Amino acid sequence: MSDRIVGGLVDQSTVADRVETGAAPDWVAEHWHSFRDGLLGERNGSPFPCYFGVESVENGDPLYTAVPSMTDKDALLDLGRTLRRYLDGYRDRRGNASLVTFFRPPERELSEAEYHERLWHILQFLHVHDPKPWPEDIPTDPDDPYWEFSFAGEPTFPTCRAPFYGTRKSRYCPVGLEITFQPRALFEDLGVTADTEAGQQARDAIQDRLEDYDGVCPHADLGDWGVDGDREWPQYMLSSDGDQAPDECPIAVTREHPKSGLLLDADRPDDSLPAGSAD
Repeated sequence: MSDRIVGGLVDQSTVADRVETGAAPDWVAEHWHSFRDGLLGERNGSPFPCYFGVESVENGDPLYTAVPSMTDKDALLDLGRTLRRYLDGYRDRRGNASLVTFFRPPERELSEAEYHERLWHILQFLHVHDPKPWPEDIPTDPDDPYWEFSFAGEPTFPTCRAPFYGTRKSRYCPVGLEITFQPRALFEDLGVTADTEAGQQARDAIQDRLEDYDGVCPHADLGDWGVDGDREWPQYMLSSDGDQAPDECPIAVTREHPKSGLLLDADRPDDSLPAGSAD
């Protein structure tokens, strides 16, 4: 398997090694330092709010990729192939093996509204070229509390960091867009879904740490999947300026399949995941 980060799929030790030796592009190195320092550092005397994420990075569990554009078709097709490979094999890896995705920074500074547009363009593109049908048990209407972005048959929570966050430093990345794809199965394996006591305790603890870390109250859009009144899609990229955030989910989801065949037979020589132990 190739150990390239841009357009590839690598483990954390490979990212760290390639950054340390200068083999990674500068923008990838900047992303890595921002991500690592954000999750493993402190702010206002408080550690990063999501202790599952902190533990994952401390243990070297995540996988990583870097995408050279937020809009280029070929770059996003490569992302689709990478995400498919990841979802095909993440269950065989140890721990909380989420997929951290670094996007090359834009040539000019983007507004918050433009970052929202980029995110939903990426997710819509992935949906249109999805190699598998939308899961039967996941609604297609984003206004349903049980809706969740899905790809390759896997319900997945993509959470973003971006440059436009001022006070909410838990979502701040000075370099550019960053998306961490977390399959719902990871939350279920941890036993921290909203319908469990452990899940409620974890949410309360994370929100307490979030308020300490950010220095402001937790965002009003934060909620739980499947809970009446909560919606998942606004949580992917929390708003900073409500006037620049979409009022309705900007993705159109249908069960019609396939919409595109570009990823159906697009296996590559490095189609396997990085080697890693399973617990």
